[in-house]
Amino acid sequence: MHLIQILLPLADNAGRRFDGAAYGRVRSELSERFGGITSFTRAPAEGVWKEGGHTAHDDIVVFEVMAREIDHSWWERYRAELERRFDQEAIVIRAIRVEML
Repeated sequence: MHLIQILLPLADNAGRRFDGAAYGRVRSELSERFGGITSFTRAPAEGVWKEGGHTAHDDIVVFEVMAREIDHSWWERYRAELERRFDQEAIVIRAIRVEML
C-alpha cells in the first residue's frame, strides 16, 4: 500500500489566496478516483526551502490518498494539471510505502 501526499499552496506567487473551490475540486477528484481522502487544511503547514541564495516559503495544505499501486503516468498528468491550476512551477506529490496494521 502507498500513502500519496499532495502539497498545495494556500496562495499564488503574488500572495493572493486561492478560492476554497479550488481545493474542493481536488478533494472531489481524488475522493472519486481513490474512494477516500484525508485533508489537512485547518492549520496550514509551512514549507521552507533555499532558492537562489535566499529562503523562500509557502503556507501549504496537504491532501492524502491511499493506493495499492501507483499509476505514474496518471500522477504525472495530474501534477501538471495542478501546477497549471495553482500557477506553480512545481507541486510536490510524494508516495510513501506503508504497511497496514
